Amino acid sequence: MITDTGPADQAAQEPAASPGDELLLDVRDLRTYFKTDDGIVKAVDGVSFSLERGKTLGIVGESGCGKSVTMLSILGLNPKPGSIDLEEGASRPDAMIRALRETSKFTSLSTGEAYFGSEDLLSVSRSRLREIRGGEIAMIFQDPMTSLNPVIKIGDQLIEAVLLHNDVSKKEARARAVEALADVGIPRAERRIDDYPHQFSGGMRQRVMIAMALINDPQLLIADEPTTALDVTTQAQILSLMRKLQEDHGTAIVMITHDLGVVAEVADEVVVMYAARAAERAPVNSIYEQPMHPYTWGLLGSLPRLETDVERLMQIPGQPPSLLRPPPGCRFSPRCSYAFDRCRRELPELEPTTFDPTHSQACFLDEETKLGEARRIVRAFAVDEGAA
Repeated sequence: MITDTGPADQAAQEPAASPGDELLLDVRDLRTYFKTDDGIVKAVDGVSFSLERGKTLGIVGESGCGKSVTMLSILGLNPKPGSIDLEEGASRPDAMIRALRETSKFTSLSTGEAYFGSEDLLSVSRSRLREIRGGEIAMIFQDPMTSLNPVIKIGDQLIEAVLLHNDVSKKEARARAVEALADVGIPRAERRIDDYPHQFSGGMRQRVMIAMALINDPQLLIADEPTTALDVTTQAQILSLMRKLQEDHGTAIVMITHDLGVVAEVADEVVVMYAARAAERAPVNSIYEQPMHPYTWGLLGSLPRLETDVERLMQIPGQPPSLLRPPPGCRFSPRCSYAFDRCRRELPELEPTTFDPTHSQACFLDEETKLGEARRIVRAFAVDEGAA
């Protein structure tokens, strides 16, 4: 049965189970499929992760792996979204594909669970989701120039965000907007509030987006490539600003990026995504000290290091698979030099490692081989303290 994402007049049902008080966001087996002229795209295909209050989760991977769609699905921001009620014993992927093919009302379907506190964001009403977006959960989109309305003053856009979620006067909202701009380091905020987006540099526009996202003191901030197209100095300033604001407000952050250097600097935990699935999930130190998936090895090997003399960076052969027709078995197997027959037949699930229950990976390679390769990767790119 195909249904809308939640009629406005339908109250959200209390979930059967919810995460503990220490968890702010708990995503379970999230799937999002899109209907296109070429077929059904499995953009997110069984992703699970959680985030504690006040912590930072980094989601990394190549372009097109499903990082942004994962968070857009949670917020109900995909185009023409819908949901389905699964019959008992039905295959979820098959049911989603069949539902998309049989209806013209929706172009995307999402299933799974995404608990924000005690509420499942995938089943709450539309009106409740609108209250949550911008109030309790805020998002910084990739391009600040296209995210800001070019014909409306910065101040008016900030004031609107305040008025939508708070019962305050326009004067109070303006004062809060000036304070938010000052908090993110924009000089002469009381004057710049009346400027248009084109009068700000790229870095300053990104600061405006951060101010808009944090102006209502959200519990969760989703930052989608917040440092893209910024010079390295501005990148460092933006990351430092986000860390400071997190310390001041206790906001949890989901950092979506393809830059492992950014992740190392800001994240507490990392989810490595490949072809719409999670390949590895671990605390940030564990990802860099004991990476356990061949795809993660490739990402780490491709990082340039100033302290090492490397003529050529590691290169992952081949191209990511089409999400219209992903390969059978492990989706990384066509590009993996360690793949064997089982990898090409079975789809590996995230399983905890024997040495650390908080470190999970989706790979059939034996753990001894993976630990050996992890040590080799870490040694190859470690700082030579003796030379330093």
